[in-house]
Amino acid sequence: MTETLESIAQAMIAPGKGILAADESSGTIKKRFDAINLASTEENRRDYREMLFRTEEAMRHCVSGVILYDETIRQKAKDGTPLVDLIRQAGSIPGIKVDAGAKPMAGFPGEQITEGLDGLRERLAEYYALGARFAKWRAVIDIAEGIPSTGCIEANVEALARYAALCQEAGIVPIVEPEVLMDGGHTIERCAEVTETTLRALFAHLAAHRVRLEGTILKPNMVIAGKKCPVQASVGEVAERTIAVFKRTVPAAIPGIVYLSGGQSDEDATAHLNAMNQIGGFPWAMSFSYGRALQAAPLKAWGGKPENVAAGQAAFLHRAKMNSFAALGKWQSQMEKAA
Repeated sequence: MTETLESIAQAMIAPGKGILAADESSGTIKKRFDAINLASTEENRRDYREMLFRTEEAMRHCVSGVILYDETIRQKAKDGTPLVDLIRQAGSIPGIKVDAGAKPMAGFPGEQITEGLDGLRERLAEYYALGARFAKWRAVIDIAEGIPSTGCIEANVEALARYAALCQEAGIVPIVEPEVLMDGGHTIERCAEVTETTLRALFAHLAAHRVRLEGTILKPNMVIAGKKCPVQASVGEVAERTIAVFKRTVPAAIPGIVYLSGGQSDEDATAHLNAMNQIGGFPWAMSFSYGRALQAAPLKAWGGKPENVAAGQAAFLHRAKMNSFAALGKWQSQMEKAA
């Protein structure tokens, strides 16, 4: 079978499967390792990720793809097997984070623009040769007094569209990730408004850049109140508002939406995804592309100790299974207690 953008995208949203975001930058993984008093060395980072990728049951049945960091896509496991091959052997697809991070946007106090377009065509060709078949670019939209500005939204979605077009030229499926942050004290209504504005702008720019939606995956935030908002919505309300916004803005040609967890607790991220899939009635597959919500538990259980690898893998398998059930709308909170 010839590999097409469409066939890769379809494999990424296989029923009951989602994406493991293991693309933490060196700075982010250091923070995670600091929390378990572990030095962030290349070897420790490799051992940690190898532990996840060797969790056979989770990788084979619950994970469709893995987003890697530049270092990781080049690393070999302890026995010399390239980590990319471990992912492939488990029937999962290797992917790569290609943006250079969000930086302060000149002239726009408190707002950020994601960099990394320079030299991207050449980097994508190299990543394709290294085995990547999808990529990820994250744009950050913050909500606060007077922001986000139209200028910030437009600049970020333009970069996402240019990135997506370059990916498709290289035979790589772009994951477009416009993340409306949940850090502030804003209401769920405000999040809905900003998310809708951002998605309308995103799809207008993707169209302008002739990006084929059938070979594109969307990785957005859920519609949720800011962490500091005194009024937090119920699981049902988050699901209903999220679906409503996406039905108004996301073309049916997009094969799938894989949500980011964005600071939600493990169980909240699972419950919200499950509630959406129980409601149903939308044209795209809805699944997960979680980093911390899949990794926090295994990282803690492992703690950097070789004797805890089995415990770390058990914790990863549990979270992967819970989210797999949620992607099918079959999760129940008592399943968490069973663990």
